[in-house]
Amino acid sequence: MALPEFPVEGGCQCGAVRYRLKTSPLTVYNCHCKDWQRFSGAAWSMSMFVRDEDFDILSGQTVRYDRKADSGNVIAANFCAHCHGLLWSNNPTLPGIKVARAGTLDKMDWAEPVGNIWTDSKPAWVKINPKLANFPKQAVDRTPLFDAWTRRNLD
Repeated sequence: MALPEFPVEGGCQCGAVRYRLKTSPLTVYNCHCKDWQRFSGAAWSMSMFVRDEDFDILSGQTVRYDRKADSGNVIAANFCAHCHGLLWSNNPTLPGIKVARAGTLDKMDWAEPVGNIWTDSKPAWVKINPKLANFPKQAVDRTPLFDAWTRRNLD
């Protein structure tokens, strides 16, 4: 599906926190790590890398939960202060980037994932398309995810 005309908007379940994405994300992918499985209550979480300057918070208050990742990095997860819906996270290895949850977009038909990370942690019944940019653990070099998004949507 073609990318929408930007900006696009999204928000939390209760509607208190609203945001605007001013341009295309850098990539969209699925994360199968146990942490995001627990946060999402699902087999995986859809994530979008967005530049801080392309992501505007329009309304609402957020709260932050810091968690230590397997890598030792402290990941800051940002939730709606009212309904506690997870909206984005910040990773210290990605300065200037938010890892936003694609499921919080108002319309996400265009946000088809181009890859998967932490596939070693997926449930056995999850099928991974081998033609996508896939990683058994964390994608230390995210270039394949960025390139796959560019090829699919921006070329």
